[in-house]
Amino acid sequence: MNPVAFTIFGVDIMWYGVLISTGVLLGVVFALRECKRIGFKEDNLLDFLLYAIPAAIIGARAYYVIFSWDFYSKNPDQIINIRNGGLAIHGALIAGVIVGVLFCKKRKIKVLELLDIVMPSVALGQAIGRWGNFINQEAHGGPTDLPWGIIVNGQKVHPTFLYESIIDLCIFLFLMWFRKNKKTTDGQVLGLYLIFYSAGRFFVEGLRTDSLMFLGMRVAQLISLGSILLGVILLVYLNKKKAQK
Repeated sequence: MNPVAFTIFGVDIMWYGVLISTGVLLGVVFALRECKRIGFKEDNLLDFLLYAIPAAIIGARAYYVIFSWDFYSKNPDQIINIRNGGLAIHGALIAGVIVGVLFCKKRKIKVLELLDIVMPSVALGQAIGRWGNFINQEAHGGPTDLPWGIIVNGQKVHPTFLYESIIDLCIFLFLMWFRKNKKTTDGQVLGLYLIFYSAGRFFVEGLRTDSLMFLGMRVAQLISLGSILLGVILLVYLNKKKAQK
């Protein structure tokens, strides 16, 4: 499959970038709508995103490069080449949260309120962006005989990009519903995202053949386990705090 979407003035525009950009834009639209619904200042969200989106891209690339250092240490000219993939969502999330904490401290905004607004949009962006992996024929699983398997290099394999895309879309829909109907405390949406996304990612990562590794273990699965624990701790803390009021 051709990874080039179109060409402008001799410059190839890759589907990977187009899909990620589409996911980001749609995520911003939904986040702005949520700001209007709850009365959160939209300018604060937009200002945050001006910092968070570049930081997330840098974080996603840095994370990928660090855990693929055997290759990039020998090919340093490829470190900033993201046109054909090589962005890790966990790196983006870590960078985004750090920026969020610093931004909210400066603006005197509640960080959990801001993160609750953006987390459903993050899930939506992931659901769309994962299709870039399909275009690039990457992030797929091992051999399978299942009818929905895809052909990569002449072999039928698990479409793990599709599995995660479906999981992310379901998380987005659930979190949007939860925000409107069940949320009572800032931080609940963040906690639920950490638990549900990480559980889904742990499963999907076990099927992939291109996992980033550390000491013989899949990095994404280790991060996922830690994120599930963090999400549970956050929800328990919020429930106890609410009960004490």
